[in-house]
Amino acid sequence: MHAPSTRATAWLLVALAAASGCIDVICLTKLNGYFASVITGNLVHFGHALATADTRSLAGAVVAVGGYAVGVAGATVPLRHTPPGWNRRTAVVTSVEAVLLLGFTVGWLACSARPGYGFGLVLLAMAAVSSGIQSVITVAAGVRGASTTYLTGSLTELVRRRVVDPHRFADVGGVGRLAGLVVGAVLGTVVLRTAPTWASVPAAVLVVAVIAIAIGLTHRAGTAAGRSQPS
Repeated sequence: MHAPSTRATAWLLVALAAASGCIDVICLTKLNGYFASVITGNLVHFGHALATADTRSLAGAVVAVGGYAVGVAGATVPLRHTPPGWNRRTAVVTSVEAVLLLGFTVGWLACSARPGYGFGLVLLAMAAVSSGIQSVITVAAGVRGASTTYLTGSLTELVRRRVVDPHRFADVGGVGRLAGLVVGAVLGTVVLRTAPTWASVPAAVLVVAVIAIAIGLTHRAGTAAGRSQPS
């Protein structure tokens, strides 16, 4: 199976980063103050909840961190022996993420964007699991050092490279993913304020679009390779 080019894959990762920014805005502002993907921030919340004996906040931390870990483990199993790059297994695993985000969207619509504490934890769990899956998909995509959920390392590497070699071009993929995350957060915030019940739709649409585009690029790459072979 022929995978999309590295450049095409890098743009797909930008779209996934935008989806991450969109869903994290909802989780941070509406689901007990936790992120779906930024585990560092969640662990700080967890420490604060331990110190203050805030059981409600502790439950949110367990759900957010535990859900992310479940997503990572669940996605690693089918992808651990696959070569880097987009392939059928990657498409299947990404489809699971899409189903989770669609389920999140259905739940968000069902509660009219006003989840109570308990249902909020359910939605947070779905978002966290999907983020864990996306992190593994990104690693399996074959773009070295890429991330679409936790981007502290991406920013660190961009700044470090710029300081070490000012004349070297920046990592366009890294810049794109950082920008994608911000654009996704802006998009999520705008929809959350103007049409809150639809706030999670952009994230689900982005992931579904990534799957469709990746499958199309894979088919095109396979067709081109077949034509180039001597008859």
